[in-house]
Amino acid sequence: MKKVKNKLILLYKDLFIRYLDQLREEIDAIKTEEGIWDKRGSINNAPGTLCVHICGNLQHFIGATIGQTGYIRQREHEFEVKNVPREDLLSQIEITRTIVDTEFDNLNDDVLDDIFPSSQFGENITYSYALSRLISHFAYHVGQINYYRRAFTNNQ
Repeated sequence: MKKVKNKLILLYKDLFIRYLDQLREEIDAIKTEEGIWDKRGSINNAPGTLCVHICGNLQHFIGATIGQTGYIRQREHEFEVKNVPREDLLSQIEITRTIVDTEFDNLNDDVLDDIFPSSQFGENITYSYALSRLISHFAYHVGQINYYRRAFTNNQ
């Protein structure tokens, strides 16, 4: 029998799912494949690069670290890969969404005060802190994609 979910667990899940849906909408809203991979001025990461990075980050921390999925992250590759077709990006978003949905369904109400099983964010930090960091990182990058799309891809 599943334990009753903590309202905060449900909030975290909802935020990750909402941002994944927004990420999908942002990538889908860029008119051309070239626009997904275009960079302007001092902007180092195209929307496609940020999408690959977000999916890799969540599949690593939520999938592999929390859920023991076996996903092996190649962080450097996330920033090197170019010209991934839109459909492949959208597929990665959907895979990531499924992982988030599954792993949050497996979390019980007392995990938030437990020590997160990775020291990436610091020693002895809680799940609550790690999930908050992941959400803020995710939101930051989705905001970058949104701004970039509106500012630079009107005709792309």
